[in-house]
Amino acid sequence: MTELFVSAFVTFFVVIDPPGCAPIFASLTSGAAAAQRRAMAVRSVLIAAAILLFFGLFGEDLLRTLGISLDAFRIAGGIMLFLIALEMVFERRQARRSNRAQEVSADPEVEDVSVFPMAIPMIAGPGSIASIMLLMARGEGMAQSLVVLAALGAILLLTMVALLLAGPIMRVLGHRMEAMITRLLGVILAALAAQFVIDGIEATLGS
Repeated sequence: MTELFVSAFVTFFVVIDPPGCAPIFASLTSGAAAAQRRAMAVRSVLIAAAILLFFGLFGEDLLRTLGISLDAFRIAGGIMLFLIALEMVFERRQARRSNRAQEVSADPEVEDVSVFPMAIPMIAGPGSIASIMLLMARGEGMAQSLVVLAALGAILLLTMVALLLAGPIMRVLGHRMEAMITRLLGVILAALAAQFVIDGIEATLGS
C-alpha cells in the first residue's frame, strides 16, 4: 500500500505540478482582492477535484462504452505523459502555461479564472485525467483505489496551499530554482510514463 501511495503521489505531483501552478495563478489574480484570490483558489481546486474524481471512478466504464481497451489507454496515456515530461525537461510546458495565462488576463471580460484556465486545464488537464484513470485501473480492490484517491487528495490539498501562498512561494523559489525542480520532475515523469507503456504492451502481448 505504501508503494502504491508513493507512486501515485509522485505521479500526481509531477503532472499537476502545484509549485508550477502558483506563478500562473499569481499573475492571473494580480489585480484581485485578497478575498477574491482565496475564493478562486479554493474554487479551482474543488472543480478540478470533482472532474478528476469522476474520471477516476467512471473512466474505465466510459472507455468500455467507447470500445477502448484499458491496455490501449495505458499505452496512449503513457505516451501522452511522456510528451508532457519532455516539455518539462526542455521548459516548454511552463512557457505554454504562461502564454495561456497571458491570453486569459488580456481579456477584460474574464474575471473569475477558477474554472478556466486554473481548474481546466491547469489542474485537471489531459495528463492528470489520464493519470487518475491509469492508477485507478492498476489498483486491485477497494483498498488500493482508496489509496490512490488519498494520494490525489493530498496533492490537491498541496495545490490549494500553493495557490493560496502563490506570492510568497514565488519570492522564495525564484525562477531558476523553479526551472531546476521542473526539469528534475520531468525526468521522473518520463520514467513513470515509460512504465505505463511497458505495462500496456506486456498486458496486450500476454492476452
